[in-house]
Amino acid sequence: MLITDARLADGRRVDVRVRDGSIAAVDADIAPDADERTLDAAGRTLLPGVIDPHVHFREPGADHKETWTSGSRSAAAGGVTTVIDQPNTDPPTVDADAFDAKAERAQASLVDYGLAGGVTAEWEPDTLFDRPIAALGEVFLADSTGDMGIDEGLFRAALDRAAREDVLVTVHAEDATLFDEHARDRSDADAWSAYRTPEAESRAVERAVELAADVGADLHVAHTSTPEAIDIVADSAATCEVSPHHCLLSRADLPDLGTHGRMNPPLRSESRRQAVFERVRDGRVDLIATDHAPHTRAEKDAGIWAAPSGVPGVETALPLLLGLVAEDEIALERVVDLTARRPADRFGLAAKGAIEVGRDADLTLVDLDATGEIRAADLHTACEWTPFGGWTGVRPEWTMVRGEVVYEREGDRFGDPVGENAWA
Repeated sequence: MLITDARLADGRRVDVRVRDGSIAAVDADIAPDADERTLDAAGRTLLPGVIDPHVHFREPGADHKETWTSGSRSAAAGGVTTVIDQPNTDPPTVDADAFDAKAERAQASLVDYGLAGGVTAEWEPDTLFDRPIAALGEVFLADSTGDMGIDEGLFRAALDRAAREDVLVTVHAEDATLFDEHARDRSDADAWSAYRTPEAESRAVERAVELAADVGADLHVAHTSTPEAIDIVADSAATCEVSPHHCLLSRADLPDLGTHGRMNPPLRSESRRQAVFERVRDGRVDLIATDHAPHTRAEKDAGIWAAPSGVPGVETALPLLLGLVAEDEIALERVVDLTARRPADRFGLAAKGAIEVGRDADLTLVDLDATGEIRAADLHTACEWTPFGGWTGVRPEWTMVRGEVVYEREGDRFGDPVGENAWA
């Protein structure tokens, strides 16, 4: 394929030749070959596919919430071309057998993927590290979906083993001893945010960074939700991610969201949200990751203390960010940095993350002028809802994975599963 007259994030207008799954040329006015079809991208912007290093596709064990088919379709429709699935499935991905079982199901994926290895009291590092894991973790320092919270001793042991194996560790950092038990007396939608305090996150991040430095482990902090935690990471050798819901939603939105706004870490105050978003814009945050964590409407309607934590997000992250670009709230090149370049660098994906000769042809085409309303009915996640209904976004026209078009918005068409383990 030859994609002609495309605008890149840096403003250049170029033609892009795709051949054998890779980008073969990026230049102005490339003459088409007789054996290639052309696609006119005039007036539109070509972006590197989003790398989302934090999703929960729920399979195996909770197929009613999401599957590799529905989750990867949702990803492709959102311009996401690579995902890393987290280990808190059933069974958890803590040994070779569980890894292999998940890898078998992941062959249904339309997008490239990685599988993270988990840590519990029953983990088997000798067999797990024989598999091509994308990272060790999300390692849970407090319970979330899947009840995989571990103590500091096991976390230190995991950091030490990962350092010897030269594997990145990602951590869900909350200190449960700093949760506010008084909030248990409440039943309103804000009770969960009051319970899982900002201090519980910042203290756990501080300790995780200290432990990683002690053993020489490479650490990445998942879904930071407070400016304090982000600043702790920025002053260390670790990196961090922010999820769209933590930089766009706050406790002020909970009266409308109800229990659908329960997540771990929880939504924070509006002032903290603004401070987090400022750090997303100015470079102190390393990357955006969605923490796509779907549950059914019925499950989320169970009340604030019974509802599971998590919200879907893999399909709406890029549209929301591009909506902010259209409103001059964030620069387009910064969005590409957060969603493609930095995730590729951080997670060792040298063939992905940029529109350059030799890289994988993981691409998405968008019209930045074509903003529209985000509606749950238009999404492809199996859970069939979004906390961002009514927000403005820019949806991709099509998404390509290693030269194969896996999604076209016109006709809502999907290609065949072509995803591969990018770490294999």
